[in-house]
Amino acid sequence: MNQRIKFDDKGLIPAIVQDAVTGEVLTLAYMNEESLQLSMEKGETWFFSRTRNELWHKGETSGNTQTITEIKYDCDQDALIVKVNPAGPACHTGTTSCFTETLFENGNTNSQAKPDANFLLELEKLIGTRKETMPEGSYTTYLFEKGVDKILKKVGEEAAEVIIAAKNRDHDELSLESADLLYHLFVLLQEQELPFADVLAVLQQRHAKKE
Repeated sequence: MNQRIKFDDKGLIPAIVQDAVTGEVLTLAYMNEESLQLSMEKGETWFFSRTRNELWHKGETSGNTQTITEIKYDCDQDALIVKVNPAGPACHTGTTSCFTETLFENGNTNSQAKPDANFLLELEKLIGTRKETMPEGSYTTYLFEKGVDKILKKVGEEAAEVIIAAKNRDHDELSLESADLLYHLFVLLQEQELPFADVLAVLQQRHAKKE
């Protein structure tokens, strides 16, 4: 165990669980030394329940496990960020994230950048860089290492999740699942060495024919 990690007087440390792909914060849980060690050994999240006073393996009963891609600690060594690839919802209520309720929203600020479709091109470049450098602990690296069959499986799974979200008329979930699908599609395009520009060209040609 890294001796620089500081547990509180109850032997616990807060662990912020974050989706490794989307960056969304999924939940806040607590780990003790044993659950942290198990998480690193098993590659899936283990926590310590303060209410039940026992260890618990995320997804042991629900199947919604979280495969760890990276664990980071802050400058004070008393908090963790656990980046994961979730196999299902993080919250016991069935939502992707435990953080679904808004306490405050400032509608008068313009500081947040508006979504830009050009980000898709930046995403393509980033995934291409991941493919070339294969950084350790990266979920993208994991996909390329597993190969095309794994990537195709993920594309299929995410497409199914998009369908379910659409059938449920859940816009928030549809946005998240569509983002997951786009990401995995871009990984597939990189694996096949097919530039996204070729896909855009087909769309443009189809649009031109209809004009």
